[in-house]
Amino acid sequence: MQLEAITWQRMAERLAGHLDEHGSRAGEETWRRVGIDGAPAADTGVLAGHLADALRLRSRPALVVPAEGFLRPASLRFEFGREDVDSYLGGWYDTAALWREVFGPTDPGGTGRVLPDLWDPATDRATRSPYAELPPGAVVIVHGPLLLGHWFPFDLSVHIRLSPGALARRTEESARWTLPAFARYEAETDPAARADAVVRADDPRHPAWTGLTGPTG
Repeated sequence: MQLEAITWQRMAERLAGHLDEHGSRAGEETWRRVGIDGAPAADTGVLAGHLADALRLRSRPALVVPAEGFLRPASLRFEFGREDVDSYLGGWYDTAALWREVFGPTDPGGTGRVLPDLWDPATDRATRSPYAELPPGAVVIVHGPLLLGHWFPFDLSVHIRLSPGALARRTEESARWTLPAFARYEAETDPAARADAVVRADDPRHPAWTGLTGPTG
């Protein structure tokens, strides 16, 4: 895998340029969905924020949707214990709600009415956030862990990869029980092969990426 050193800002500009070009070709009649996949230690929100800024500078509306805002209630997440790897992989995130509230409304012919978050893990209550009314041509950027194993209909996807050593170093002590889950995700899902671009971010100050290598839509 050949990697090019790049800054997060420049990476976001190149992703925005790709989305802008493709949107122009499509007549900007549909919404675009971007997935930025990576473990919590990979800080996917950094690239998501830079990409949203780069798109807005191009006069293209963008909405950032953190997957953490679609966690299931604690009673369901911790049904089999607070550190159950199987539950983390398959039961922590409300994928049905993401389909219903984010992807369905931005399908062709959808309403563009997207819910940016549903559940607050700190309070373990519904967020009651208002819906965002997105005009055609807007971009929804979903970011967080384990995104590429659910067949979400991303038009463009980026996987931020950490080596096992870097992942262990950068994961908080209280969350290290999730490390086997990410090892399984790598082995069973192979997110690097599914993504349109792969970023190596062992040192977040000096990321490197493959560029856009996959079949971007």
